[in-house]
Amino acid sequence: MIKSTLSAFLLLLLLTQVAVAQRLDLIQNIKGRQFVSLNGQWNYIMDPYEMGYYDYRHLPFDQSATGKGGFYDDREQKNKSELIEYNFEYAPQLIVPADWNSQGDIFKFYEGTIWYRKKFSAQPKADKKYLLYFAAVNYEAHVYLNGKKLGVHKGGFTPFQFDVTGKLKEGDNVVVVKADNTRKQDEVPTVNTDWWNYGGITRDVLLAELPQTHINDYKVQLAKNNLKQIEGYVQLSGKEKAQTITVSIPELKIKTTAKTDTSGKASFTIPVKKMTYWSPENPKLYDVVVSSGTDEVKDRIGFRTIEVKGVDVLLNGKSVFFRGISIHDENPLLPGRLRNQGDMRMMLQWAKELNCNYVRLAHYTHNEDMVRLADEMGLMVWAEVPVYWTISWENPETFKNAQQQMTDMVVRDKNRASVVVWSIGNETPLSEPRHAFMGNMAAYTRSLDNTRLVAAALEVHRNGFDVIVDDPLGEKLDLVSFNQYGGWYWGVPKELPKYTFKIKYNKPVVITEFGGEAVAGYHADEETRWSEEYQEAMYKYQLQMLGKVSALRGMTPWILVDFRSPRRQHPVYQDFWNRKGVYSDTGEKKKAFYVLKNFYDQMQQKYK
Repeated sequence: MIKSTLSAFLLLLLLTQVAVAQRLDLIQNIKGRQFVSLNGQWNYIMDPYEMGYYDYRHLPFDQSATGKGGFYDDREQKNKSELIEYNFEYAPQLIVPADWNSQGDIFKFYEGTIWYRKKFSAQPKADKKYLLYFAAVNYEAHVYLNGKKLGVHKGGFTPFQFDVTGKLKEGDNVVVVKADNTRKQDEVPTVNTDWWNYGGITRDVLLAELPQTHINDYKVQLAKNNLKQIEGYVQLSGKEKAQTITVSIPELKIKTTAKTDTSGKASFTIPVKKMTYWSPENPKLYDVVVSSGTDEVKDRIGFRTIEVKGVDVLLNGKSVFFRGISIHDENPLLPGRLRNQGDMRMMLQWAKELNCNYVRLAHYTHNEDMVRLADEMGLMVWAEVPVYWTISWENPETFKNAQQQMTDMVVRDKNRASVVVWSIGNETPLSEPRHAFMGNMAAYTRSLDNTRLVAAALEVHRNGFDVIVDDPLGEKLDLVSFNQYGGWYWGVPKELPKYTFKIKYNKPVVITEFGGEAVAGYHADEETRWSEEYQEAMYKYQLQMLGKVSALRGMTPWILVDFRSPRRQHPVYQDFWNRKGVYSDTGEKKKAFYVLKNFYDQMQQKYK
């Protein structure tokens, strides 16, 4: 057993090294570039039998000798005897970006393949580079341009791109996407989740135009635990890699230059004399300009440090309490994913009304616009990948997938001051293969970015009135962060003050989940489950119980607002809704909201 576990761990280490070299090329700040949006109406074909991808012997058309025969050919009948069993031109349309589940009753529970097609016009220039960029497609996307396959991407919440330089035609072009949200055991997340499996092209599709040699990536942040020094790098992509790069912050009168090495990378450090540091109380963002001889990119970046010292979390060197709440990427008022910045701002504003300074964006990578809004609005962020519950711990491809999703999230969001925690997973059960998988995920995440905290939402175990936190993974994390559902899945609210936490690690404690369900407007006594009074009492007694934890430095109760889930089937109280929100699905504040807000008001005064 020890030998097999060690072998698995060494294999994971090898995969780590391979992945580092694989996909660190995802472009930074796509919306800071010249682009054309391909959002809007896309024709679609629902294909539950995947007849547009496989022939009658179940062999993929795009792997045949001709590469022809699938829906991606977008064929049109050339003569009256020609047989074609599909037609995009007369097919109905879906809105992009958006999930398909919320765009018609026929899609509500649909899991499988839908083909999307979009026609667009292009005038490619010989001296430019072109990227076709997808902010997210759930879950597996096969992408074709003008009948030719560009590639495949797995992962429903992270961006991906294809170089289409030389593949665009002057005038009319067509992009076809096979989107498949089928749940599978070896994927990330796996088959078992507690949220709606929204399928489709759920985020922006952009065609970016860049110089042939362009700024592909950059990092401009304070050095680890150092308020007096900015450090970072600029990475060029293209043939002209020998250039001088410039990083400037006009408001601070900062301007520095550096020369790239043979790989096109230039590193720099900038001493800081005086700066307004980003914080929830003052979310200051600076205009930052990154330029080279051939390209220029503008961004808005905040600067802050985050670290752990003993049982304290220090933001810019000062102890902070995470007054948080968990959030799903879902609009309760309009079914489906959050579609635009208005939806996202609403959710973050609801968190602000609760007096939050912190949000847990669970259980997967949220939209880049959401994180940028958190920058602007002054909300610290816990950012997570969907290593959730019962992942296939011993499958190397599953680990590689999880690692890639972490890579893409860190690469995309590393310049966002709001992101203070990278989370490697949620409620993963103890086992030796899991310890190897998760331990290596923690080490890999630190190798990507050592300036933020690394955490995971752990499980607890109970022995009588003792709540025990003893997970080997805890040694490798910065926070003792765990989920516990006293008063809902175990015990009753009024008994909670009898419980005591036995925590093995001398680190800051952040409760990543607690809560229970209540139907807004249903009133009874505090012992009647599903009532607002029951949820209110549970919050009151939870806070009494947690008050005994001397190292408590934050929490993100579950959850801001009621959300949809196929697991929640009680026909009277749930009807496919998880009702643990402190807001209802219509935006109504439940009684528990006021209990939590009162506690956060007290914590705000205590940690001034």
